[in-house]
Amino acid sequence: MESESAILGLAALAQSTRLDVFRLLVKHEPEGLAAGDIARALAVPQNTMSSHLAVLSRAGLVTTQRFSRSIVYRADLGRFREVMLFMLRDCCDGRPEICAPLIENLICCPPVRKKRTYARQL
Repeated sequence: MESESAILGLAALAQSTRLDVFRLLVKHEPEGLAAGDIARALAVPQNTMSSHLAVLSRAGLVTTQRFSRSIVYRADLGRFREVMLFMLRDCCDGRPEICAPLIENLICCPPVRKKRTYARQL
């Protein structure tokens, strides 16, 4: 990843509403949310939300998919991972002991379990 791409991603997340949007979209992975639902959930006017979503999209942190008249937004976790790894690699300067405490804190997150669906037997 180039510095400019990392800067775009970090700048997009360096604003409170956009950070809230990204966090909300992460919580709704993999389904995503429609733009209007995001605006309502965060109590932000739709035209303002549209601008925030455009910034996140240009930074590559969200993807879109059109369903009829609705646009569904999803967090691009791969792109987010690239930005975070760029920071870790750059900041650690090839010295893993510097980043070890940070990595240990990341590991504390419990694994995500997929919901089981059971077919109803008749």
